[in-house]
Amino acid sequence: MNRRRMAALVTPLAVLGLALSACSGGDSAKPGLQDAGNQAVKTADINETALDKVKDGGDFKWPVDQLPDNWNQNQVDGTVLAGQNMFGAIFPYIFPQNADGSVSENPNYVTSVKMVSTDPQVIEYKLNPKAKWSNGRQFSWEDFAAQAKVLNGKDPAYLVSQTTGYQDIAKVEKGTDDQDVKVTFAKKFAEWKSLFSPFYPKELNADAETFNKSWAQTPAITAAAFKVQKIDQTAKTVVFERDPNWWGEKPKLDTVTFKKVERPAQADAFANGQVDFYDLNNDINAFKRAQADPNTAIRQSTYPDYTHLTLNGASSSVLTDKDLRLAVTRGIDTVAISKAILGQMQKDTKPLGNHIYLKGTKEYADNSGQYAPNAETAKQELDKLGWKQAGELRAKDGKQLKLRLVIPANTPISQQAAQLIQSQLKPLGVGIDIQAVPNTEFFKQYVNVGNFDLTIFRWISTAFPIAGGQGIYYQDPKNIGQNYGHIGSDKLNQLYDKASQDLDDTQRAKDLNEADQEIWALGHQLPIFQSTGAFAVRKTVANFGSPGFANQPYDFTKIGFAK
Repeated sequence: MNRRRMAALVTPLAVLGLALSACSGGDSAKPGLQDAGNQAVKTADINETALDKVKDGGDFKWPVDQLPDNWNQNQVDGTVLAGQNMFGAIFPYIFPQNADGSVSENPNYVTSVKMVSTDPQVIEYKLNPKAKWSNGRQFSWEDFAAQAKVLNGKDPAYLVSQTTGYQDIAKVEKGTDDQDVKVTFAKKFAEWKSLFSPFYPKELNADAETFNKSWAQTPAITAAAFKVQKIDQTAKTVVFERDPNWWGEKPKLDTVTFKKVERPAQADAFANGQVDFYDLNNDINAFKRAQADPNTAIRQSTYPDYTHLTLNGASSSVLTDKDLRLAVTRGIDTVAISKAILGQMQKDTKPLGNHIYLKGTKEYADNSGQYAPNAETAKQELDKLGWKQAGELRAKDGKQLKLRLVIPANTPISQQAAQLIQSQLKPLGVGIDIQAVPNTEFFKQYVNVGNFDLTIFRWISTAFPIAGGQGIYYQDPKNIGQNYGHIGSDKLNQLYDKASQDLDDTQRAKDLNEADQEIWALGHQLPIFQSTGAFAVRKTVANFGSPGFANQPYDFTKIGFAK
């Protein structure tokens, strides 16, 4: 499904043709980081090392903000980045992403995948006969059929995170044998390669109760290079070990240990050998500390990661009024916020002007023009809407204009951005109540259920702008998907529908940029800045760092420590 992944700001676009060179990226010898889209930024920066130069064995220690809320990525609680980074080690991906935003079929799972007909559109998957689930059952067409049926969105009992693509499937059939799968679409779906990644066994999709809840604490069935050794909810750790039944290339590592470490503590944890890398998270203090550490390499690529403000437009929210949303966002100076956070690390502090395409891609266009920040215009619009200054705050019909901005606790960058927004809106008569909540509750108890007026987090984008982003902006009364603000329009739905059926890349990009203009007009979300894509990594670590788009999934078979 390749929906976008969410990441707390402690620290999912057809970005298929990155016109970037493989020159040197940022490292500890540089005074700063390269700008997004700069020709000097690598497509990926992972200390690529031949496998015969990588040690056999070892434990790679990976810090996370939290353990997964659900090990089923297709369930609404399963889209948090911390969890999804783990999934590639234990679940199949039919079409993993490459660093440059292209995708390739995974021979461990399929021997061939072809579009055998365009009218109707039919895709034939021939499964690798060696591929088996951890319960010993061979991969089958029935796994495809079960996943497609659940994710088509027809049964609201299944709390699915997104239906894009699956809703267009007419039928899934057995071919010449159980390992021959034929998927027929009722209408064309251009991004069909986004489907079935990750791929789950039919047992998970047996009924709504199983789909929604049975994998909340642990995955019952896996099928990849690693398997679960231990999940400790008390210590907040997950340990994966090599799966001896794995039929593919043997991984270099013995184990991978994921451990919850609060963001402010990650640099210390790295220095003490408790973790082997950490995300610099656009934090100047973390960047300077990493620069000064002789054991650290700063690795930077065009990482598909951007920070934004989500607004709650549900009928129960004061921001259900589109014009009020636009007036409030007009009063937020994203230029100043971007400069304050990124200005000491790179020259390019211009805010992101697109919700769908990122800087450094040929499809990117800045569509923010008429929605640029302007405090005086914001004041005039608020006056017209009847929100009159009444003391410190504006009020209308006896109700003060005070908004609750929910952020994860112990997250310096989200706290900084929230305080800047608070200070910018205060002179306009808009009150901002910053509510910092536990990291482990931030998405599940607040974002996912619309328990906010405003919230800040990051979207980690995918190589598929429709499959990765439509669920965020599409308005479907039967399934909110990842549209946590409950904002949309028929026009935006129609633009996505048109783009999803257009097999021409140029026309599809044109349609999606038109869709982005509509997203701006709706006051749906406010992009702030694109990440620097920089990570602090132990110098001995091989085949890991800043991966570009090759993070869905990471290639866990190659990660290790150089000899």
